Amino acid sequence: MQRYGLIGRKLGHSFSKEHFTGVFRRAGLKDHRYDLFELGDIEELTSLLRNTPDLCGLNVTIPYKEAVIPYLDGLDPLAAAVGAVNTIAIRDGMTKGYNTDVAGFRSLMHNLDDTLHDAGSAIRPRALVLGTGGASRAVAFVLREMGIRFRIVSRSRERGDLTWDLIDPTILRVCRLIINATPLGMHPDVNSAPSLPYAALTAKHVLVDLVYNPEQTVFLKHGQEHGARTLGGSAMLKAQAEEAWRIWQGPG
Repeated sequence: MQRYGLIGRKLGHSFSKEHFTGVFRRAGLKDHRYDLFELGDIEELTSLLRNTPDLCGLNVTIPYKEAVIPYLDGLDPLAAAVGAVNTIAIRDGMTKGYNTDVAGFRSLMHNLDDTLHDAGSAIRPRALVLGTGGASRAVAFVLREMGIRFRIVSRSRERGDLTWDLIDPTILRVCRLIINATPLGMHPDVNSAPSLPYAALTAKHVLVDLVYNPEQTVFLKHGQEHGARTLGGSAMLKAQAEEAWRIWQGPG
C-alpha cells in the first residue's frame, strides 16, 4: 500500500482526498490511498511519520506551511526561497519539502495576464496581498517574478506593509489587483470576508481568492457587485495538486 495524505489543523474544508482518490481510481492504482490527518500541533508530525511507515507523500495546509520546515530532512530550492512548504515527498525514510503553491498561483495568474494590463499599456497594476501565511509567501514570490509591485496586509506591521485599519479607498484606487491569501470565507465560516472598503471597487479591479471552498466567497461576491473581475481558488488547487503528484512520482 502506498499512502498519501494532507496534514493541517482542521481539514473539513478540504477537497484533497476526493481529488487524489479520483486520480488513483482513473490510473487504476488500487494500492494507493489518500487520508486526512488533523494535527493539533505540528510536533505530531513526528509520531505520524513513525506510526505510518507506508506514507509516501503529504500535502500541508493551514497553519503548518512554515512551521513544518524544521521537521523535514531536506528542502527543495524553490521551497527554501519561498519559505513555505505545502508538499512533502517521503523516500527511504527521508522527508523533503516542496512548494507547489507557486506553480498553482503561476497557472492562475496566467489566466489573468491580459486583464492585468491597461488598454494600450504594458504597465501592470499594483497589488494588495491579504494575509502573511504560507500561501501569501507563494503569492509574493510569483508577483515578484512577474514584476508586479505589491503591499502585504497583516494584523501586525511586523509581518506586513499595512495593517487592516489602514486600507482605505485611496489604497484600493492604486492597488487594483487584490489577492485574498487568508482563510477568511472558507468553509465552514462562509459568511466572513476580509475587511475592505468594497464600495471603492470598480470594473478595473481584479479580485483573486485562494479559498476554493466555497467556490463563490463573500469576498468575490463583493467584487462582482462592483463590476470587478473575480477568480476563485479552484484552478490553483488543481494546478498545485497536479504538481504535487508529479513530485511524488518523480525520482527525488
